[in-house]
Amino acid sequence: MGKWKQAGLICAGFVGGVLISLNLSAIADKETRSGLPIEELRTFAEVFNAIKQGYVEPVEDKKLITHAISGMLSNLDPHSAYLDADAFKELQVGTQGEFGGLGIEVGMEDGLVKVVSPIEDTPAYRAGVKPGDLIFKLDDTLVKGLTLSDAVKKMRGKPKTQIKLSILRKGETKPLELTLTREVIKVQSVKSKLTDDGYGYLRVTSFQENTAASVVKHLNDLYKPGPLKGLVLDLRNDPGGLLHGAVGVSAAFLPPKTLVTSTDGRTEDAKRQFVASPEDYLRGTKDDFIKNLPPEVRKVPMVVLINGGSASASEIVAGALQDHKRAVVMGTQSFGKGSVQTVLPLPGNTAIKLTTARYYTPSGRSIQAKGIVPDIIVEESANGDSAQRIREADLERHLENDKDKVAAPAPAKDAAKPQGKAPAKPKTDNGKEEGEDAAEPPSRELIRKNDYQLNQAFNLLKGLQIMQNRP
Repeated sequence: MGKWKQAGLICAGFVGGVLISLNLSAIADKETRSGLPIEELRTFAEVFNAIKQGYVEPVEDKKLITHAISGMLSNLDPHSAYLDADAFKELQVGTQGEFGGLGIEVGMEDGLVKVVSPIEDTPAYRAGVKPGDLIFKLDDTLVKGLTLSDAVKKMRGKPKTQIKLSILRKGETKPLELTLTREVIKVQSVKSKLTDDGYGYLRVTSFQENTAASVVKHLNDLYKPGPLKGLVLDLRNDPGGLLHGAVGVSAAFLPPKTLVTSTDGRTEDAKRQFVASPEDYLRGTKDDFIKNLPPEVRKVPMVVLINGGSASASEIVAGALQDHKRAVVMGTQSFGKGSVQTVLPLPGNTAIKLTTARYYTPSGRSIQAKGIVPDIIVEESANGDSAQRIREADLERHLENDKDKVAAPAPAKDAAKPQGKAPAKPKTDNGKEEGEDAAEPPSRELIRKNDYQLNQAFNLLKGLQIMQNRP
């Protein structure tokens, strides 16, 4: 049973990166079925019986079968997984933008919970939890030996209850201990702001059921005072979400019927093209919110910001706008999750999350384990520094890029980078710049003055406007 338990630890918990999009009715077709491997199943039955008869303690049949299913799925790739009743419920609620807990996107690394990204405006975000943090203890329970699902369950709980996280952080000589108060996490997936000089800023933190409609509402609000001079679409640290949300956001900026993405897998249902059309971005509603947009939205100069935390649905949007030359993509190379997961419900309110296809940008590029390479590389600080992030290519058993079996290396840091770097500031022994408080929580301001990448995006838009206004 140790192998099954170890296998369960490998599943990456990229909660927001699930693309619930395809249905696998074709799996039931005779063409996709093959004969059952009788000899292997006989071996499985013998192992099952040996455990039942001789293991040092009694084990329930249900528990053994659940571990077997979990191990079978988690050994396929980092995003296929078995969802018990609690995990399935959390997934369904999470895509609606509301769930209970701390607000952390997590994965597993060496048996510890690794923070992929804290969700904005949540207890974890406000407490200063950072991408790359390794959580080794939850209250008095060591994480080592827990499955990712078990660890997530411990972090979830009733609002107003507390939990202590013991964290290992790169650059820190001692473990950090943070006490967080759980609350109902209501993720506002879209935020916006109009600058004083007439430029728009649109931030998408995840792709939920109503994200595309919310993007349209925010764009309409931005245009109320008059046409925008330029627009920044910020997809940094956006772990993804629902496919139809990505198609809807792309449709807001592209001409009708424009190809947004395509998918390809073994079943006929997995071979699809998704275009900027109501049939592909509306779900559960007949109101085509895109038609209410000002026509200027499809022509306004745009910059899309991405980084290593931009994954899945956010990569679909960035890739579509890049391929159609609708926007300049700026920042650092994205995560590289180019696979589609289908959630298949099972009896007992459980489900499996199964990787069923790869997705491609309009030009046919697969970004699996490769990511979107920005048109203009801009690191996270003027010193050329960016946070060390885990990417798809770093995950065990990740799918290969079928278009390019060897994923291209990340671009050189100085490639296409704006000139005029500020001199480097002295750093302390913990890697922080002098005067920077290591315990200071992230800023909650939507547009921060020290956001180097965002400032460079606005500078580019202003430069484009100057060039367009020349005779």
